[in-house]
Amino acid sequence: MSPDLIVTADTVHTLDPGCPAATATAVAVTGGIVSAVGDRRDVAGWRGAGTQVIDLGTATVTPGLVDGHIHPVLGLDLTRGADLSAVRDLGELADALRRAQRDEPGEWVLGWGLNPNAFGRVPITHQPLTRAVGDIPVFILMFDAHAAIASPAALKRAGIDGPREFAGGATVVCDDNGVPTGHLLEIPAYELVQAVLPAQSRSVRRARFADLLQRMAAAGLTAGNAMDFEADSAELVGHLDGSAGLPLRLRFAPFCMPGVTRAELDDLVDRQRSGGARWRVDGVKFMIDGTVDGGTAWLSRADTHGESTAPFWPDPAEYVWAARYLADRGVPVVTHAIGDAGVRYVLDALSGTRRGRVPHRIEHIETIPTELVGRFRALDVTASMQPTHCTLYTSADQSDNWSERLGPERSRRAFRCRDLADAGARLALGSDWPVAPFDPRGVIADAQLRRPHGLGDVDPVRPDQALTAGQALRGYATAAAAAAGLGDVSGRIRVGHRADLSAFGLDPLTAVPDEFAQAPVPLTVVDGTVVHRAD
Repeated sequence: MSPDLIVTADTVHTLDPGCPAATATAVAVTGGIVSAVGDRRDVAGWRGAGTQVIDLGTATVTPGLVDGHIHPVLGLDLTRGADLSAVRDLGELADALRRAQRDEPGEWVLGWGLNPNAFGRVPITHQPLTRAVGDIPVFILMFDAHAAIASPAALKRAGIDGPREFAGGATVVCDDNGVPTGHLLEIPAYELVQAVLPAQSRSVRRARFADLLQRMAAAGLTAGNAMDFEADSAELVGHLDGSAGLPLRLRFAPFCMPGVTRAELDDLVDRQRSGGARWRVDGVKFMIDGTVDGGTAWLSRADTHGESTAPFWPDPAEYVWAARYLADRGVPVVTHAIGDAGVRYVLDALSGTRRGRVPHRIEHIETIPTELVGRFRALDVTASMQPTHCTLYTSADQSDNWSERLGPERSRRAFRCRDLADAGARLALGSDWPVAPFDPRGVIADAQLRRPHGLGDVDPVRPDQALTAGQALRGYATAAAAAAGLGDVSGRIRVGHRADLSAFGLDPLTAVPDEFAQAPVPLTVVDGTVVHRAD
């Protein structure tokens, strides 16, 4: 049987120990599976009358890249309105809100991606919002998607006039008189305002979802671990999978929140059967804590503001019960854990759980002591990390909000990607979009640079934690496949493996990282189908 597709390039990094990189320049694909790996001289003997042959010239082909942590559906709600990620101070915030009011006239002013460092040492309140645009509803999501700011008019529409009680560690921040300041910490708190926002139509959401996934494919992604499966996720992914087809594979992990019942856990188990041609539900997402920037992480000692001392689950033993209940039924447990106490607690909980086909994993892991590093390999728990969280939101001089809250000692043990990799942990890399840009070229570059790519005059943050080019690429390929329990069918370019391929104008293993971040992406192949091809 002749191949459906043959891709040739000067360099093919198979990441297959049985196939030396220097010998591969051609890959044949049949029925969505790699059917041959060789060199350009083999093409004439492989091809048939109906074979599509794509010669990429001097480009480099790698196994299809997988983002370890994205929010493609939840992100549709988290990225409404003006992109505020470039705002650096309150003056720029006021200018951006006025532009949004002018350019997108409507009842509300919406924004997202705001870095708390824009407030400097000023408390985060709604005052800058009302000074900028007056007494109208304004809702801004902070960059970490764990906090928001709402104007008085927005709070009024949501019926928020004082403190609220939540099942999880969420807070409506109030002043000494019990009046809300506008600062809403954690998802359950800011969802109160999201519930009264103008609704997006089904057609708009479908179009935004399709456009997002296509842009991800154009950046070289072939798959992503989607850390939610709420609201209209099934409708969106099912519609696209059944019509134009998903341009990348998606593995979803629906949320499990404090207060969960046994019946709800059974429903999460049942949802593991959901799936389509290029998507499936495969895991459940927990949060043991919040964020350092918001003062909601779980640290062994309070931060410099006296915060980040408690778990997101008021009774963390309930988390252990729920996680083990799911694990005993073969469900992979995925847990957001940022602070050292949170990471330790989750590792302890997972040490007593059953491991099925897919290993359990911990997301983010922002600050941990050395004694926890080796436990990831010992317990076979995947370390899922996002290098751009470090490079975009912290600074070498520790003047940023994250570092100031932690203090020098805990900041120095931040984002320990290299230590975990060197200790033999399974290190999967990703972006956490929309918290940070999804482009894998930038993440791979920043993982090596420990500073934002393209900014050579910026000092690196903990340069001793820089990954090698090989470690960074494996974090998006072989480690990502193993983290999904798919190491025997993907993550390498090998005969019999899935035909998911990424191609770049520069070699990720030899190019200068700053240059690789801007390299062209001439081709992306998923399941043997060309989902992106540059003009």
